[in-house]
Amino acid sequence: MNNKGNKKYNLVSLFAGIGGFELGFKPIANTVLMCEIDKVAQHVLRSNLSKIPIVDDVRDLSVLPPNTDIVCAGFPCQDLSSVGIKKGLSGSRSSLIWEVFRILEINRPEWVIIENVSFMLRLNAGEAIRTITSEFERLGYKWAYRTIDSISFVPQHRNRVYVVASLNNDPRNVLLSDMSFELTRTIDYSVFKEPIGFYWTEGKNALGLISNGIPTLKAGSTIGIPSAPAIIYPSGEIFTPDICDAEGLQGFPNDWTLPAEEISKASLRWKLIGNAVTVNTVAWIANKIINPKKYDSTKDVPFVLDNIWPKSAWNVGNGIYVSNTSIYPQKRHTNLVDFITHEKHPLSIKASSGFLKRLDSGRLKHPDYFRKAIIMHINTLNQR
Repeated sequence: MNNKGNKKYNLVSLFAGIGGFELGFKPIANTVLMCEIDKVAQHVLRSNLSKIPIVDDVRDLSVLPPNTDIVCAGFPCQDLSSVGIKKGLSGSRSSLIWEVFRILEINRPEWVIIENVSFMLRLNAGEAIRTITSEFERLGYKWAYRTIDSISFVPQHRNRVYVVASLNNDPRNVLLSDMSFELTRTIDYSVFKEPIGFYWTEGKNALGLISNGIPTLKAGSTIGIPSAPAIIYPSGEIFTPDICDAEGLQGFPNDWTLPAEEISKASLRWKLIGNAVTVNTVAWIANKIINPKKYDSTKDVPFVLDNIWPKSAWNVGNGIYVSNTSIYPQKRHTNLVDFITHEKHPLSIKASSGFLKRLDSGRLKHPDYFRKAIIMHINTLNQR
């Protein structure tokens, strides 16, 4: 079933968060139902997407609305994340994926799109992706999955696995057929020529240095402590971006999460953004559904289940194959400075000094000019 733009699809969004799937699919689909249990996220949805009904708990959803064409599910990642409790699909949060398959037992929409962290390909020998794809096969779906870095679309390094499943269409032509692009985030160690994003809360075990971009926006703590990255300029200036710029770095309009402040602390907005899907990546998938491109699988090889699960793979009825797609579906054409349009917040002396101390006590590789720029920033603040 290819729409070719004749009419809009009907979409149901499970684990809707703050509406990333809804915004990404808006050009081709009408969202007819959202499911979201978080009260603050619900408030953001009702403020921005007021005409769409919301079901509080996916476990209370017994049947999909009539004529549902697409189901999207960015199910909870807490049990699958590299920094989480790593219980996999047996964990209390990530096990909610079974609610998706319970619903698919009753209804069979043409398209299903699932998103989660890339660590699930490695955790417990890929138990999560193995289970998800096996369930799709049992239900009669063809599937493809691909690890995609959001930096193809916005200046944020964010690896996520997207699974696209279809009853009657070839999901490879949607997810895998834009495959030849290779990008680099390599830091130039000799010349400091463009801004670098990093996590100032790290220093000993990780830095997350990203040239002309930021590391993955994180959800932060459960009590709403902001988890903003820092950006360092060749001038030595170090700052954290404004919340509106963080929204833009996830593809959301300015102040999309502002309604959250009506019922919660302002800092909780960082958690909402960090938990969200990148709208631009979803929009690319949506566009490929109506404009599929023939996938060339001639170089793909059968997948041996005892191996580590690859970054991309597919099964359209003849077994699982490893895809040679890159994690970058398109050539990067965004610059970080274009996304920093609001007030910048200088990283404090205390935060900068703490990071420098951790950097010096660790053994993480970094350019000499990076450390010198931090010292310059601290000295500048001390002189004010």
